[in-house]
Amino acid sequence: MLSVENVFKQTLLRRKNVVLYLIQYLVIIGVLFVFGFIFFPSDDPAVAPGEPLQGAAQTLPAATTSLDELAPLSPRMKAALVYIARRYRVSQDALEPLFELLQAVCEEQRMDPLLIVAVMAIESRFNPFAESPMGAQGLMQIIPRFHMDKLPDNAGENPFLNPEINLRVGVRILEEAIRRRGGLVAGLQYYAGSTEPTAGYANRVLAEKQRIEQAFGRQAGTDPAAPSSPPVSSDS
Repeated sequence: MLSVENVFKQTLLRRKNVVLYLIQYLVIIGVLFVFGFIFFPSDDPAVAPGEPLQGAAQTLPAATTSLDELAPLSPRMKAALVYIARRYRVSQDALEPLFELLQAVCEEQRMDPLLIVAVMAIESRFNPFAESPMGAQGLMQIIPRFHMDKLPDNAGENPFLNPEINLRVGVRILEEAIRRRGGLVAGLQYYAGSTEPTAGYANRVLAEKQRIEQAFGRQAGTDPAAPSSPPVSSDS
């Protein structure tokens, strides 16, 4: 049988252990708080790389285009905007300036803007902060080390996370790829760095473009089953 003295000693020991654990817990909480304050300030972007933007509160960074005035969206682009906002759960208000810029850039480069919309859908799901395991960044998933020569002089830090720069450089890369490879399918495959014989990447992009065109066809009351750029089955 335990003596009164032993019971008293064990009680004190248990109390000391409880106090020790409590002190350790408070120290850990304090360290985590300081760590979070230093490395995760409250004004940092709340969107993690690889996650699509959702809701009206998460807007794209402001464009810095040198174009004096952006033209209103064409009916095709308006239909694309509505379709993309719904399909990818992105704020329509946030996307509209990007689509206006995209329309202007594609007019300059003589590219179909719906093709670029489809590429962005496949590449980043319209997350301007997306980054792949290979280091591809932004809306059109550009690998910086391969395209630094295409940046403007005032590009600043992390230029490929700037939606306008990413868009302009991405359109230029794709236009050059299509021209050098001699066709849309081969150009898309080259843009993605894909060597698959079935042209899987190009098919995904063109299928998305077809869905966008069908959305415009339904809105305009035309036949949505006759897309202008159907998917293909080979890279030839």
